[in-house]
Amino acid sequence: MLPEAIRREIGQHFVLGYHGHDVSDDIKSLIQTYFVGNVIMMKRNVQDIDQVRKVVLELQTLAKEAGHEQPLLIGTDQENGLVSAFTSASTVSQFPGAMALAAGGSEELAEKTYAATGTQLRLLGVNWAYSPVADVNSDMRNPVIGVRSFGDDPVQVGKYVIASAKGLISSNIAPSAKHFPGHGDTHVDSHLALPKIMKIKEEIDKDELVPFRMLIGTTSPALCQRRSNFNFDGVVVTDCLEMDAIADPACGGCGVEEGSVRALEAGNDVIMICHTMDRQVGALKKTYEAVESGRMKVEDLEQSGVRIRNMKTRYLGSWDDVLQDLQDPGFSAKWSKAKADSVQDIETAYANSIALLQPGAPGVLPLQADATKTTLLFTPELESINKAVDDAEGVLRGKGGEVRNTVGASFLALAAAISQRTKSEHTVYRKVADSEVVDWPSISNVVFVLRNANTATWQLERLKTVTEEAKSSGAKLVILSSCTPYDLLGVSGLESYPCLATFEFTPPAFAAATRVLFGESAAQGNPPVRLSS
Repeated sequence: MLPEAIRREIGQHFVLGYHGHDVSDDIKSLIQTYFVGNVIMMKRNVQDIDQVRKVVLELQTLAKEAGHEQPLLIGTDQENGLVSAFTSASTVSQFPGAMALAAGGSEELAEKTYAATGTQLRLLGVNWAYSPVADVNSDMRNPVIGVRSFGDDPVQVGKYVIASAKGLISSNIAPSAKHFPGHGDTHVDSHLALPKIMKIKEEIDKDELVPFRMLIGTTSPALCQRRSNFNFDGVVVTDCLEMDAIADPACGGCGVEEGSVRALEAGNDVIMICHTMDRQVGALKKTYEAVESGRMKVEDLEQSGVRIRNMKTRYLGSWDDVLQDLQDPGFSAKWSKAKADSVQDIETAYANSIALLQPGAPGVLPLQADATKTTLLFTPELESINKAVDDAEGVLRGKGGEVRNTVGASFLALAAAISQRTKSEHTVYRKVADSEVVDWPSISNVVFVLRNANTATWQLERLKTVTEEAKSSGAKLVILSSCTPYDLLGVSGLESYPCLATFEFTPPAFAAATRVLFGESAAQGNPPVRLSS
């Protein structure tokens, strides 16, 4: 068996996840037996603020008692927008995501947004955010990045990445720009298969690498990146190696255990494995074997370990610092202030983000409330977008993989916002068309919501049917693009209908869009992507 000192060193090179709202036996073993130095908390671990602080305190105490020299890095996927592991009514506020912020046109507001995000995370004991997203969304078919990106212009993306990272750093949160360059230029989801980016180095230099290079020219403690691409002396962390692109040999992967060793050999400092205890332990043991056999040099791990220790020193401080923060009697007052301080910036950011993709015919917008007639809202049944966004933990899926929740809380929030302004009805339209009966003479307005209709083209078929019925009855119709702004790209016959874009299907985005629909505010955003074929 390897000496304990080497096993302790290896443990610092992994960030591992666990299951449940309490500290599980698995994560206890990983921290105390395998000396794992970093933990990722996911939505499945987050219940409320008191529970989170209690769990983080227990995790840190376990590490201290196990003889860890430095506290644990506690990381999470808090990109904001659609990927917000800590966001709920009882925890971190809902902040706008990357494309919504870029549509708003203010780098300053992006920095303030991420600073406010970081303040709330830090109060809960989180010190490492796997954000901002530095991918350039070059492929509109991209199933996994899309609105998680700041756009398709590399320099503009870089400016927002810098602003976002600065915001997190100002709140003492270590940011990690992600993902691997090229992830924005693929139509293959790496959760499910191995994407291949068929570009030469010069093309990647001019596009995908630009935001990363810009960020490294300022400040970044960590990247989901390759060190050899840059003169970078910070920490490099992988994305979760349980994605099928790595985990499943049938998809081109080498397996999680072998992948972990290869990733360390390639210069990554920290290996992320989020879900499965057997794979986590297997990866640790595989690394032990690589060191024992001479395949991997202890000196290389130790050199890499210096970068991890430096990052911990910068963002965690001492054991006393971490443990005192988690037991601060003034927490409640600080939390209330942090939440209150973010309200105005959140409202402003969402208001600035709403974009008018096409004006449509004159006289449609703003919609008029009518006490005698109904505004009819159509929202699509929910389909999986990707595991990062919707249901990685099976929340929305049944045992057979089918989506169970066909409405979703955000669409219910949109319906509620409309009903506050006028008489309304809400119907969920489906891939297999229902034979619902609409009393069209009683309808004054129609709001038809699309969600990634550029790939879910059945939504456009349903839209065209509804437009014909609305036209015949004289009802006004507005299209609301609730995720990707590419919904109507290349589609003809719908030019006379106004189309608003929210860039994410979150309740505050829909609240801002509803204000635009009814003329309470103007659409101020500009899509940060090209919308021509």
